[in-house]
Amino acid sequence: MFYVIIITMRKSVYERVYGQNELKEMICRWQGAEHVPSRIRIITDTSDFFHVDYDDALILNDRPYLMRNNEKEGRFGLNDEPKYWVRHAVDLLSGEIKVIKMVFHEKFKIRVGKITFDCIRSPLKEARILGIVEGHPHFMQGFAVKDAAGNIIRILDYIHGAKLSDKIHGMSPSHEDYFFHHFPSVLNVYIEMVKAIGFLHNRGEKHGDIRGDHLILDNQTGNYRWIDFDFNYFHRESFAGYDLFGLGNLLTYITAQKYLTLQNLVENDSPALRHLTQNDLNVIFRNRVSNLQKVYPYIPDSLNLILLHFSQGAHVFYESASELLSDLMEVKNELH
Repeated sequence: MFYVIIITMRKSVYERVYGQNELKEMICRWQGAEHVPSRIRIITDTSDFFHVDYDDALILNDRPYLMRNNEKEGRFGLNDEPKYWVRHAVDLLSGEIKVIKMVFHEKFKIRVGKITFDCIRSPLKEARILGIVEGHPHFMQGFAVKDAAGNIIRILDYIHGAKLSDKIHGMSPSHEDYFFHHFPSVLNVYIEMVKAIGFLHNRGEKHGDIRGDHLILDNQTGNYRWIDFDFNYFHRESFAGYDLFGLGNLLTYITAQKYLTLQNLVENDSPALRHLTQNDLNVIFRNRVSNLQKVYPYIPDSLNLILLHFSQGAHVFYESASELLSDLMEVKNELH
């Protein structure tokens, strides 16, 4: 696989030069005459991604891409914040919609219980994983190339579909109805996605940013796909640890049909507030409830015991996706 990554990221020996008229003809073909700009700025160096603008033509590996809008950020409450380093684009040779991720470096720390993870954004890691998951039905697809300055650019197939978090939110207005009539099928999806993360771990890679809005239902294939692999963390004690906590948070979300917080319970004057303790709350997000059985008593013990592995009261954490899968299969058998 490493050999494939080298091939896809090498620069062309022959640099293709596109003229204004040629580019305009291609834009007209795929976007219509009304969307052809009067003059097209040609970009080959994305080092300053703020400099890349709407209607620019980005040339990568001799292929022109017409820049469109930015993607939006949903992490840490930053909904609708523009991700200036991630743009929608049109492949002007094929007409396909692509997502182009330019190089952006970011560092931060995450503390889980007594473990601290140093996290970074790594374009090289994402490029590696794109090579590893090529053809896998449960991961986004794409490849990496280098721009004229040597920046690692990822060119991704655009996935037409809804995020898992959005799908779950609209399934039922009643949690009890959701849990008994919808949750078993959602759990089946979740199990397949845990297997996909295990596929990565078995090949020495981590996802790095597991959350509900990083799972998209591909309308063309009917498969959910993991997206965004560019976050990496230095694991010290636990290689898979941060991914596993992400999977735990996601399981809590799909079980409750949302991230159930203390604020939610206060607003609804929930009687569960009288029984909750600090140990019942999430080990990372300390206002979220992990011990969901205290709020929804019909949640079976087998499922709730898994959720408690991700609470502040946990003494033992999962060390591998296979351990989590083994317990999930017991829950699946019980619910079906």
